[in-house]
Formats: sequence, structure tokens, C-alpha cells
Amino acid sequence: MEGELKQKLLKSALEEEEEELTLVKRVWNESKVMWVVAAPGIFSRFSTFGLNVISQAFIGHIGSRELAGFALVFTVLVRFANGILLGMASALSTLCGQAYGAKEYGMMGVYLQKSWIVLFLTATCLLPLFIFTSPILMLLGQDESIAQMAGIISSWSIPILFAFIVSFTCQMFLQSQSKNTIIAFLAGFSIIIHLFLSWLLTIKFKFEIAGAMTSMSLAFWIPNIGQLIFITCGWCSDTWKGFSFLAFKDLWPVVKLSLSSGVMLCLELWYNTILVLLTGNMKNAEVQIDALSICLNINGWEMMISLGFMAAVSVRVANELGKGSSKAAKFSIVVTVLTSFAIGFVLFLFFLFFRERLAYIFTSNKDVANAVGDLSPLLAISILLNSVQPVLSGVAIGAGWQSIVAYVNIGCYYIIGIPVGVVLGNVFHLQVKGIWIGMLFGTFIQTLMLIIITYKTNWDEQVFDSLPLIIS
Repeated sequence: MEGELKQKLLKSALEEEEEELTLVKRVWNESKVMWVVAAPGIFSRFSTFGLNVISQAFIGHIGSRELAGFALVFTVLVRFANGILLGMASALSTLCGQAYGAKEYGMMGVYLQKSWIVLFLTATCLLPLFIFTSPILMLLGQDESIAQMAGIISSWSIPILFAFIVSFTCQMFLQSQSKNTIIAFLAGFSIIIHLFLSWLLTIKFKFEIAGAMTSMSLAFWIPNIGQLIFITCGWCSDTWKGFSFLAFKDLWPVVKLSLSSGVMLCLELWYNTILVLLTGNMKNAEVQIDALSICLNINGWEMMISLGFMAAVSVRVANELGKGSSKAAKFSIVVTVLTSFAIGFVLFLFFLFFRERLAYIFTSNKDVANAVGDLSPLLAISILLNSVQPVLSGVAIGAGWQSIVAYVNIGCYYIIGIPVGVVLGNVFHLQVKGIWIGMLFGTFIQTLMLIIITYKTNWDEQVFDSLPLIIS
């Protein structure tokens, strides 16, 4: 009896060890597949966001008014357009990801062309905002001199608006089939060119705003040309079959999914935009906007990591749902969220420690640097929350829940977050810190809601619900 008991205990221990090794192996295998999409995605987003940071650094040394104007254009207007176009392009991630998982390769090129049509029409509708920027900003209560400078910068930003169409759609198309290494290569090349041209045109030849913005437009279009060549010249032969009139047929399903995707994502990206607009109406607005824009740019750098994981989890979830594997989809969610959170926690500690010292990268103004140091604890908390929330949004994109998450975003951000921030900022006189605290509270509630939705979802049913998205 005693020998049998020992044998059973030994067998049980061996089984537990085997299960543990199996879990480790599963995590390792999933991590490898995830990083194939996430690593190039993070690098390319880092590089693309770096274009903004490089331009801001050069413009910030031209003058405070120019920096404030640039901050308004890129944290309000360009982010507004970026939110709409990136959100609408994320519908392509749902469609191409699930089509690739279901091995409907021929439809992916058609979806890409449909998305080009939808996004081009959308960008054309947004064009007046870039033409009439100055009067719009003055109508919203911004300082007149800053609004005039913003108008000049926005005119130079029009080529960037149309660059977003090609950039976002090609990225979604390529990452859905795990071919986004080329995106990272082109993005790295682009940022080197931008750094050189910014120095040459802004510092050497002293073209100032014109030089900085010309360099930035070229830096956005160079990778686009490379991606188009890669897609159309044989490197995606299974998924790109050439231009087709099918792109103009049955556009409405793509429009609907694009609209719900756009609403979901742009509600998130506009959230920080409102923070900048509310700050513009406070005392000492120029210093406040400069400090906040620096914090938001640092926050945006970290957000690029989360957006890389968002892309990875949306691809993994869409691919696995397309294959009909609900268990693999759930497992990929857990691995990606935990990986992103671990990185976010390390960065949370890093930015708590360095505080205002980071501000001198962007400005030589001591008042602005001190204001950045004062906002650093809130910046660190934002970074921690952003390590989870965008990844869960990626789950929604992969599963096709965009319309549900749009309602969650409206409730958490605009019914809870902004009103709480306005009360703390104006009634309790906490100024920009109060507004940011309120908006962080909204983000926290939204993250909890997404965790609950993801946890409560019946993923076996989700496999069948995803089938109608793969339009034949």
C-alpha cells in the first residue's frame, strides 16, 4: 500500500511537472508568434512617432510660439484626423486577419482596395479642417497668435493627412499575414532621413517651419512608396492579385465596419486632444500647453509599444477565430496583455524617477521643464494604464467588437472622465493636473470594462459570430 501511494504521488508530481513544462512551452510558442508581429510593429510605430518628436524638438528651438502652434496642430488636428483614419483602417485588420486565418487569401487584396476608397473619401472630407485651422482654433478659445501659427503649420500638414491612408492600410494588410518586417525597415530608414533633412533645412539653411514640415512630409511618404512596391510587385503574390473592380462592389459592409472601427478608436485618441484644448483656456496657457505636449509626446512614445501589442493581439485573435480555434485566441490574449503590462510597469518606474530631466530634450525653458516635472506622476500612471487598455482594444478589433467598445468609450471617457476632470480642474482649481486626473479615472473605468467584456465572452460562440465578417 505504502509503495503504491508513493508511486501515485510520484506519478502525480511528474504529471504536474509535465503540465507546467507544457504551459511554459505554450507561452514560449505563443510569444514567438506574437513578437513576429509586435516587434516590427513597435519599432515602426516608434519610428513614425519619432518623426513627430524630432520635428517638435527642432521647432521647439525656433521659439515657444512655434512649439505651441505645432503642439496644437499635432495633438489636436492631426490626432483628430489620425484617429478617424487609423480607426477606419483597423476594420481592414479585422477583415484581413480573419480572411487570412480562414485561408481566403484572394479577398485580402480586394479588402485593401476597398479600404483605400473609403479612407480617401474620408480624408477629402477632413481637408477643410486643415485649410481653416486658425479661425477654428480661435473659435474654440485659443490664443490668437498661437492659432495663427497653427494655421501655417496645418497647411504644411496636408500631405501628411493623405499619407495616413496608404500607411495605415498597407500596415494592416501586411501585419495580418505577419509580413510587417518590411514596415519596420522602411520606418527606420525614414527616421534617419528625417533627422538629416530636419537639421539641413531647419538649422543649416534656416528655413524654420517650412524646412521642418517639408522634411516631415517626405519622411511620411518615403515608407509608403516602399510598402506599395512590396505589395504590388510580387512579394505578396498570394494575397495581392492586382487591381480589381470588385473593390467598388458591396462597399457598404466595409463602410459600416470602418465607421464603427473609426468611432471606437478615435474616441480614445481624441481623449488627449480634449485635454490639450481644456488646457488652452487656462492661465499661462503657453507654458501649460508646452509642458502638456511634452508629457503627451513621452506618453505617446510608450503608447507606440502598446499599439505594437494591440496590432499583434488583433492579428492573433483574428487569425485564430478565422481558423475556428477559440482556445488559442484566448491564450494569445492572456500572453499579450501580461507581456505588455510587464513592460509598462518597468517604464512606470523609469518615468517616476527621471521627471523634469526628460523635458530638456524638447525645450530649454526652465518654467516648462518644472511644469513637466510637476506632471510626471500623472504621466507615469498614464503609461501604466496604457500598457493594458490599447491591448484590450486590439482584442476588440480582432474579434469585430468595435461598435460595442465605442459605447464603452463614450460612457467612460465622455460621460465620466471629462466631466470629473473639468470639475477637478476648474471647481477645485487643480488646473491641468485636475483635468488629467479626471481623464485617467475615465481610462481606468474603461480598462476595467474591457477586462470584464473579454473575460465574460463566450469564445466558442465568437468563432461563429466572426464568420459573417469574412465577406465572400
